[in-house]
Amino acid sequence: MNTRRRLVRLIMAALVPLSALFAVSFAWAVAAQAPAQAATSLPCDLYAAGGTPCAAAHSTTRALFASYNGPLYQVQRASDHSYRDIGLLEAGGYADGAAQVSFCANTSCTITKIYDQTANHNDLPISWGGFWKGPGPNGSDIGADAMALPVTAGGHQVFGIKSTQGTGYRIDNARNVPTGSKPEGIYMVTSSNYVNQWCCFDYGSGENSHNDTGNATMNAIYWGTACWFGGCTGSGPWVEADLENGMYHTNTGSNKDPNNSGVHYPFVSAWLKNNGTTNFTLKYGNGNSGGLTRTFSGPLPNGYSPMRLESSILLGTGGDNSPTGQGMFFEGAVTNGYPSDATEDAVQANITSVGYSMSGGGTPQQGEQVVGGQSGRCLDVTGVSQNNGAQVQLWDCNGQNNQRWTYTSGKQLQVYGTKCLDAYGQGTSNGTQVIIWDCNGQANQQWNVNSNGTISGVQSGLCLDASNAGTANGTKIILWACNGGANQQWSRRS
Repeated sequence: MNTRRRLVRLIMAALVPLSALFAVSFAWAVAAQAPAQAATSLPCDLYAAGGTPCAAAHSTTRALFASYNGPLYQVQRASDHSYRDIGLLEAGGYADGAAQVSFCANTSCTITKIYDQTANHNDLPISWGGFWKGPGPNGSDIGADAMALPVTAGGHQVFGIKSTQGTGYRIDNARNVPTGSKPEGIYMVTSSNYVNQWCCFDYGSGENSHNDTGNATMNAIYWGTACWFGGCTGSGPWVEADLENGMYHTNTGSNKDPNNSGVHYPFVSAWLKNNGTTNFTLKYGNGNSGGLTRTFSGPLPNGYSPMRLESSILLGTGGDNSPTGQGMFFEGAVTNGYPSDATEDAVQANITSVGYSMSGGGTPQQGEQVVGGQSGRCLDVTGVSQNNGAQVQLWDCNGQNNQRWTYTSGKQLQVYGTKCLDAYGQGTSNGTQVIIWDCNGQANQQWNVNSNGTISGVQSGLCLDASNAGTANGTKIILWACNGGANQQWSRRS
């Protein structure tokens, strides 16, 4: 009996380590079959974890969900008007900037759509316009020059959106976004390098009618130097809240905070959250390092509670399509709910990890700007049009391809690589319109760039002239007898 008991004990002692071994082996097998988890949570993962999921998420530089592997944006090239979606190098990664460079080689490209990365598919096409007309066909807005803003993100060449005056994107009746007095959060990454004081470089919620429908019908981040209510400290730019009929630094509108004189970083994170009834909060951060600075958190302005949000999501213009703001956009999102400070801090930390840099390594823009000596404005093709007959005008210099002219050995001034500066109808009389047309080698497309600063037509002998000595945006360029006037003086700069 004792012998048998000893034998049982020996057998059991042998079985225990075997069972442990099987348990370990089983655990390894289960782990091997488990789905891989994302190494890093991206902004919309962080918002979801905080209970305020993204209702719309837009970026031309990277994924905003760790699992996202779809297109970021769409471009159209001028040479054959074909389209291409620009996607990611890998799921949860960075934009395939090389694909855009290849597709747009030897021509120009326009960003025609920015895809929403959420399941709501709130993609942003070029806006059809609104109460204030854009420079595009039938009063629509225009798309951004796809090659105008090369930057680096995560060590990769990518492209942002350089939103010039008239550039605007918008979706109406967006799905599952905050409306009425429902709480909403917004962030975007922009830059201090390209701003102005005009209305409105916005990102956020606006009106479906593209008209001003009254106070509290918008909730959008405004970025720029606007000081609507007076009393602003410094010269900006600032993060403000466009709540319709005013860009608000505070609930009274003005900014008297000596610590909020302006934000000056190559990359800026801008933040707005609004609980719809009692509070809105504004913050900013350096897009490359550090945390967030809160510039205001307090009650909504008088007449703005409760909010009356509509379901249009916009980028680059005001709610009524006010088209004269300008700015840069790299990424942003709109959330359902009022995000916590902790969530926003986590998103800011993720933004700074990207390593955004203005040294984009993109293909340099070809050609030079031709700048009026009297106006300081650039020779510009109206509305970034590439149609034969498009008028040439004066416009604020912005570096877009419709302002980049290449002087060839054949004395042509080429734009877009395929169009030439042209005296309309081969005209040789004072007042002849100056337009663009397919390059054809004819004498009315040949120009002498003279040492006295004038540019004269080989065929006509007349000079490029800002009509009526005008200096305003939109002043038409015509031919006129050379007279040495300042409105006939031009300089070239890269």
